[in-house]
Amino acid sequence: MEVQESELEKPVYEKRITFAIYLSIFLGSSILFFTEPFEGYFHYLIYLMLLPFFVGRFGMPQISFKLLLIPIFVGIFQIMLGNNEAFLFIKITGGMLLSVSFYYYVVMYFDLNTKLMFEIFLKWSYWTAIVALIQFVSYKINFKLGYDYGWLLNKGGHNIGDGGIRVNSFLLEPSQLGIFLAPAAFISLINIFQRKKIIYKSYQNYVILAAIYVSRSSTGYLGIFLCVLLLAINYGYFAYFVFITIGGYFLGLGLYNSVDEFKLRVDTSLSLWVDQDFSYKNINTSSFVLYNNAHIAWENFKEHPLFGTGLGSHPVAYEQYSFTKSIVNVKGIEFNKKDANSMFLRLMSETGLLGVGFILFIIFSGYVGFDGSDRQHWTISGAMLVVILLYLLRQGNYFLNGFPFLVWLYYYNKISYLEEINAENSKHGRKS
Repeated sequence: MEVQESELEKPVYEKRITFAIYLSIFLGSSILFFTEPFEGYFHYLIYLMLLPFFVGRFGMPQISFKLLLIPIFVGIFQIMLGNNEAFLFIKITGGMLLSVSFYYYVVMYFDLNTKLMFEIFLKWSYWTAIVALIQFVSYKINFKLGYDYGWLLNKGGHNIGDGGIRVNSFLLEPSQLGIFLAPAAFISLINIFQRKKIIYKSYQNYVILAAIYVSRSSTGYLGIFLCVLLLAINYGYFAYFVFITIGGYFLGLGLYNSVDEFKLRVDTSLSLWVDQDFSYKNINTSSFVLYNNAHIAWENFKEHPLFGTGLGSHPVAYEQYSFTKSIVNVKGIEFNKKDANSMFLRLMSETGLLGVGFILFIIFSGYVGFDGSDRQHWTISGAMLVVILLYLLRQGNYFLNGFPFLVWLYYYNKISYLEEINAENSKHGRKS
């Protein structure tokens, strides 16, 4: 998968546009200019700079309004019923319209060339991993400017755990680094297992995996496991599946015994999900945040199963169903009140079966399976599937770090695959 020579010869202004696009994805959600009346991130500035150019070239983005038409009506109706607040609804709906439209234009700008978009994404991922390792080394030698990126208006700054720094690169937190490097990890593992050189050279594969390891993010480790599992399933090797299951157990055991944060997540998760133990040592953790939001989303879903209570309404449901309202003498644990800590949970709460069904439809209909011949589309599909699944599990913001771009890339990769199949069938006189 090499960048075509014609792409390297693009005019300077187009290279700058491409740079700005990927800057909005990798850095745009980390730089925060202001917090009121809404959080003003750097990516909004890039949207506003490039949208006039995109609208002039491609016209108005009708597809975004079509996708959000039903959620808009549902949101207005739920505001009238008192289950949502107008400002929350307008803020989230406006952000979704803006980001979904912008990244749809991006796909059009690249002329649906999913291969090229994916290649550039992987190259930015590699440099993100390099920054993460620089951050790790800088902490070890006590060079603050090298590990604390608050000077860059980075909202995340840096994260220190019991075992030292948990790197986040230029992203907001270590879990986001783990999520965002998952596609690169997928490619790196293919390269290692199959002895290939897709985009990355041999040493670059280990740079990617090392960055995820030093993030000490359980979400990042889960991403590695999903990558390996997907590879085993698609290659059809039952022996690989058994080996991965056994290997995953011992790897998890090793992480449990060597990474304090991972051990804490496991212990507190088991205590909460299995024993419903609400002691302070369990509720003062990120495990409780997910557990609490799962409870809120489920209770709200039971009351409003078809369409939820509207975009932006999870904070309203939080006030009604949160365990923090019944746990006394505990303060400062109402994290992820706005985004549910999981996009799947947030979709359950805010959009009900409509939203959950839609994302599941995208996942299943957009997937390109491994058929032994077309590796390019399968590779992109697998890599994007892993990152989308991680977003659904542990990232609740609908448009953080260019999530709509990842979904559009996943979807149009399938379109590209079908077009190539149809062209090949037509060439040989076969019916598609």
